[in-house]
Amino acid sequence: MATVVPVSSFDFVVFGGTGDLAVRKLLPALYLRDRDKQLTADSRILLVSRSKESVAEIAERARAHIPDDLFDDGAWKSFLDRTQHFALDAAHDAGWAEFENALKPRSDVVRVFYLATAPDLFGPISARLKTHELITPNSRIVLEKPIGRDLASARAINEAVGAVFAEHQIFRIDHYLGKETVQNLLALRFANSLFESLWNRGSVDHVQITVAESIGVGTRAGYYDKSGALRDMVQNHLLQLLCLVAMEPPTQMHQDTVRDEKLKVLRALKPITPDQLGACTVRGQYRAGAIDGAGVPGYIEDLGGAVSRTETFVAIRAEVETWRWGGVPFYLRTGKRLAERTSEIVIQFRPVPHNIFAADAGPIQPNRLIIRLQPNEGIELQLMSKDPGPGGMRIKPTNLNLSFAEAFKIRYADAYERLLMDVVRGNSTLFMRRDEVEAAWTWIEPILEGWTRDDAPPKPYQAGTWGPAASIALIERDGRTWDDDGHDD
Repeated sequence: MATVVPVSSFDFVVFGGTGDLAVRKLLPALYLRDRDKQLTADSRILLVSRSKESVAEIAERARAHIPDDLFDDGAWKSFLDRTQHFALDAAHDAGWAEFENALKPRSDVVRVFYLATAPDLFGPISARLKTHELITPNSRIVLEKPIGRDLASARAINEAVGAVFAEHQIFRIDHYLGKETVQNLLALRFANSLFESLWNRGSVDHVQITVAESIGVGTRAGYYDKSGALRDMVQNHLLQLLCLVAMEPPTQMHQDTVRDEKLKVLRALKPITPDQLGACTVRGQYRAGAIDGAGVPGYIEDLGGAVSRTETFVAIRAEVETWRWGGVPFYLRTGKRLAERTSEIVIQFRPVPHNIFAADAGPIQPNRLIIRLQPNEGIELQLMSKDPGPGGMRIKPTNLNLSFAEAFKIRYADAYERLLMDVVRGNSTLFMRRDEVEAAWTWIEPILEGWTRDDAPPKPYQAGTWGPAASIALIERDGRTWDDDGHDD
């Protein structure tokens, strides 16, 4: 079993403490770290919201998101004993006195303020924390995505929070960077010499990054309709994954050297001009269909019948203009109500320059390195090999598969568990720096503006499929195909 190192004593404050994110992710993650003895006895969880719910009521909702095999009655009771809820409005003075009195006597411990709220509250909450003198040298603030709706609003939020907190105290979270397989991508690239000589335009044909969800917008419909897949997923998750694939080796595994290299990738992304939007981007919106054999409504029905041009699917052909990657396309794809829930990075290598085998030996497929992020985390290398047995040479694809569940017979911390403890430690390696966020928006914004000027609505696709036909055309125009092997079409 992996060694668990306790973190420093802390007060972990969650604004929006009764909301969906807190209940589904934050509280279960903190409980599991507590269950595994990583929290000191005097560490506390302070939930802040406008709700009048009790801790017991909040806990009942959070309990539903903890797997039964990870639940322990004694550990849960102990966790709830360290949890408090303060009913207050972050924009008004009422209720702040009690909250202030609970925090101020413990100015020597690490103090984390997690803003699981709408982005337009990030600045006002930061300012109010300063007004009430609740910010100490050991304080950190965590900002949930999205940081703004565009470059201007992102800069405004960063300015407002940055006026109160120093940059080293600000943790802009992207939970994808905390996934075990994403961490293993760094290990794969920089702890092994095997792939380094191949990790470039001379050997790599193209890269695919897919983050697919089978669920619809659900209870997030109101938020999602103001955001869309480009803002909600591409600007943060997919571009961060692209950075980890394309970045140069940092001089050391340090928070700023790693983020410096990611920033270079974002700044090297080739701009997509208005005349290239049709060839390089696809936006879609799901219609009624079937998921796992059950009928599901379309996006418009999920919205209650309101007409909307918000995209629930995006596919993009991107390029990184560097010596390493010049001319290599990066295909990005994400969407709601797709055929299945899966996230993966596919590095497809160039085909063999000459086929020496007879035609009846079978086709030779290019090698692929597949990094699976969810649901079954692992790394797979697809090679060509001889089909065993007599009767001549027959070639078939063979997979070398590293399944984390099979290779490591322990439960490893999920993304939020890891990232929340990194915040307490003050380690921002896996968090976005201000210049990263703004560089990502700089590349995304022309696409948003182009779509706004375009009168065409998002292309429809049936729920339970892999998106609109135009996304297939986007990659097949280059003579390539999406890696949907093993998926249900």
